Amino acid sequence: QVQLQESGPGLVKSSQTLSLTCTVSGGSITTHYYAWSWIRQPPGKGLEWMGVIAYDGSTYYSPSLKSRTSISRNTHNNQFSLQLRSVVPEDTAVYYCAFTSLGIATSRDIYNIWGQGTQVTVSS
Repeated sequence: QVQLQESGPGLVKSSQTLSLTCTVSGGSITTHYYAWSWIRQPPGKGLEWMGVIAYDGSTYYSPSLKSRTSISRNTHNNQFSLQLRSVVPEDTAVYYCAFTSLGIATSRDIYNIWGQGTQVTVSS
């Protein structure tokens, strides 16, 4: 059973870069058709899909966040990471990493295994 665990700083200053890592256990991030996403939920708002990295390293981002977002991976450590540049207080949210075995998907409903989430607060 795949399990995910987010890690990273809980507080970031405005204009800096938010960096989070998701450590994967119970499965390899390079297994064919596996895809790994970042999804966030600002306080009082719905879930927002941010981007995905597939088993072959290909990436796809939400158009609204594409200019500020990068997702990368470390196959040796079986981890994938999120970088969100030039953050503002509106980027305050609970950030989740999530997994699907169905290939690249931009709908959060396709992701059936999630990490517990990590709160990130952006200070002004």
